[in-house]
Amino acid sequence: MTQVCNSQTFIASMKTWLVTLVVLMIVPLTYAKESTVVVAANMKPAMEEIYASYKKSSGQELRIIYGSSGNFMRQIQQGAPFHLFVSADEEFPLALSKEGRTIDDGQVYAIGRLALIAQKSRNFKLSLKDTDIKKLIGAANKIALAKPDVAPYGRAAIEVLTQLKVLEVAKEKFVFGENIAAATQYVTTGAAQIGLTAFSLATAKDVSPNLDYLLIPDHLHQPIRQRMVLIKNSPQSATDFYIYLQSKQAKEIIRSHGYLTP
Repeated sequence: MTQVCNSQTFIASMKTWLVTLVVLMIVPLTYAKESTVVVAANMKPAMEEIYASYKKSSGQELRIIYGSSGNFMRQIQQGAPFHLFVSADEEFPLALSKEGRTIDDGQVYAIGRLALIAQKSRNFKLSLKDTDIKKLIGAANKIALAKPDVAPYGRAAIEVLTQLKVLEVAKEKFVFGENIAAATQYVTTGAAQIGLTAFSLATAKDVSPNLDYLLIPDHLHQPIRQRMVLIKNSPQSATDFYIYLQSKQAKEIIRSHGYLTP
């Protein structure tokens, strides 16, 4: 009888041990699951610096993809396995929140600014004065901007040209980039002579030597409030990075790239 009891106790102990082992194996895997962070293209220079700092301090690796905010929103709606959405505006993240796809309304992490850019070799005079801007548009064969329906900086560019009363003349020369980084590249490569882009990209180290730029006053367009949201059921690593993006260190990097922070 004692031998039977001991056997049953041993079997019960083994079962408990096996369950504990399985749990201990699953929990780290769940925590360590690589998170996918989708980021508006205008944020690439700043985000690369932020991620390098985060990775050094935390040891965590993330998959980061850059593109247009509107396309990312549609992909999330279609079930794409993204975990943190760092948008170039508020409209797209709040739409996802309203649909119940995010944990909450998220946070505004930056306020973007717009710049008028031109190839440095062209020696164009960059000015928003009435006669100067009309002369500039007249001299350009192509004007680059991001697609307004998917890229917030493209919408802001249209607002600026409308306020300056040159939209009708300019729109015949538009060449659209899928995102703001693509629009900027059109100018740096000579496919377009001038363009409107994120100030952060105009001043980025890899493009600024080839460009002349002019910061556009904020009153010429609606504020470019950039919001980020966590998608429901995201791994812990996505939450950790979301929190880090709100830290003092991250905000300092964001400001150093020409943004304002809340």
